[in-house]
Amino acid sequence: MRSDWDGIEEFVAVATSMGFKPAAQALNVSTSHVSRAVSRLENAIGAPLFYRTTREVSLTDTGRTVLAQCRQLIQSRDELLANVSGETAPQGEIKITCSTLIGERYISPIVRSFCQEFPKVEVTMDLSNRLVDLISEGFDLAIRTGQLEDSRLVGTRVATRQFVVCASPAYLEAHGHPAHLDELKAHNSLIGSSTSWAFTRNGRPETLRPRGNWRCNSAASVLDGLLAGTGIGQLPLFYVLPYLKNGSLIELFEDHRPEPEPIWAVYPQARHLQPKVRLLVERIRAELQPAFTAAVPAHLQT
Repeated sequence: MRSDWDGIEEFVAVATSMGFKPAAQALNVSTSHVSRAVSRLENAIGAPLFYRTTREVSLTDTGRTVLAQCRQLIQSRDELLANVSGETAPQGEIKITCSTLIGERYISPIVRSFCQEFPKVEVTMDLSNRLVDLISEGFDLAIRTGQLEDSRLVGTRVATRQFVVCASPAYLEAHGHPAHLDELKAHNSLIGSSTSWAFTRNGRPETLRPRGNWRCNSAASVLDGLLAGTGIGQLPLFYVLPYLKNGSLIELFEDHRPEPEPIWAVYPQARHLQPKVRLLVERIRAELQPAFTAAVPAHLQT
């Protein structure tokens, strides 16, 4: 007797590979088997899951909606079978997204170490500065900074990052060294993705809108501009630390540093946090903040 939910595994395979033939190869079955199984699932749901042409396959709106839940069902099944069989080590897929620089420099090494320890876990990392929709794109986990605004998501704090304002010696020699926050408006600021900069004054948080003739959402480009002597900028400490240490940049307004910004491990609220994902979050929490702090000399730490 067939279940109304026959075809879930085939559907996920087609959605992952964007084709019936590669899905069949991945599952080691015939293409016709995959096609029939997906058709049965579409009949059970009452809506098509794919747009099919002779050249390509793409998800319908319904397909995008149910893909994450189907992946979750498969993962939960695999974990249940592993628990019943006595397999305690984590296994299965984890999809994680993170901003590019933090991902390359900090999260990727932690995740690689995690995969070496647990070889039955398969991690796919998407390093991007765009705001990924975890639910519609089927991600299990994201590493994000700042305030969490999506009510569908749950976050657990795994670290913090410190922002600093700095400029090159050449810029300061040419334009003067501002000693007070109120003097910032007289200088050319290199503005990144945020149009306001955070500070503290008299023990209270304060935000200022810097003035400048150039803006870019790439922190690496802001850093290049700072090193070129074209203005003042505010960046996370780990971006500029090597240049503060070798004197290529000088920190300004050190007494007005803002409170450190939280870094979160984020996952969909409606999704049970699977044991393997929870274990990875614990590993990131244990290793991320020490990785930040280890590189920072004591006189630069808050």
